[in-house]
Amino acid sequence: MNTPSSSLEDRLGAGLLAVLLLITLVNVVVRYFTDQSFAWTEEISCILMLLLAMAGSAAALVRDTHIRVEFFFENGSAQRQHRLALLSALSNALLFALMGVLSAQMAWDEFRYDETSPAIGVPKWWYSVWLPIFCGVVCTRAVQRYKRLRGQP
Repeated sequence: MNTPSSSLEDRLGAGLLAVLLLITLVNVVVRYFTDQSFAWTEEISCILMLLLAMAGSAAALVRDTHIRVEFFFENGSAQRQHRLALLSALSNALLFALMGVLSAQMAWDEFRYDETSPAIGVPKWWYSVWLPIFCGVVCTRAVQRYKRLRGQP
């Protein structure tokens, strides 16, 4: 099956990984020479890892490499495989749409109640606002996959 390119997700993932690597490297070098570490690196690293996982989820959707139980998929007819692929794409879209709505509510609550991060005291919504955005990207990719599969016999 011809799948569309996931170069956007690939570049995004590579960029996030590069920033994560740089932050971690700087923290290790500073800690080695000064016996002190930057407080902000853990908070930034956690959100970068989460966003990296979301970019990877979008890329996996585009490439059709998400985890599945191959026994049920491979041992069925072509029609059954097609139906399972449709169900998978639709389930992914619904899951990430729900997760996007819930994470948007969380970010809104963090903004509304002026919550700050424990280590550096910046508003927590600065971190959490990215989760619903990335959920939207993954949901969009799942819907694109569903539409592509609907067009196939």
